Amino acid sequence: MSVGILLITHKGIGSALLAVASRLLRQLPLPAEAFEVAFDADPEAELPAASAALRRVDRGAGVLVLTDLYGATPSNLAARLARLGTPVRRVSAVNLPMLLRVMNYAELELDELPAVAAAGARNGVIHDDA
Repeated sequence: MSVGILLITHKGIGSALLAVASRLLRQLPLPAEAFEVAFDADPEAELPAASAALRRVDRGAGVLVLTDLYGATPSNLAARLARLGTPVRRVSAVNLPMLLRVMNYAELELDELPAVAAAGARNGVIHDDA
């Protein structure tokens, strides 16, 4: 059993991150999908489709949901999903280093992956003065 990864983001972000990660890793070691939300979307109206995306990546070990901006519509939608019964952990501020780090620790349990994701995001930020 593996943890599923669901990116809930504004339009264009999640699919682009998954496309680059897939290209770099050749094959993603965890089931992953992007669910993208329009800026004017109603989270309540998006809930059934987001729930279906969550079920598609869930392999029985729960789902790590990565969102782009805490407090925005994708994050609020993720919070609603977390209350539907499937074990879910959420991390906001998704970026490519975060996603790659999670994929490189595919053997970890759901409860361990949020810290790995956050570390990937932090360690991926480099202030390059060169």
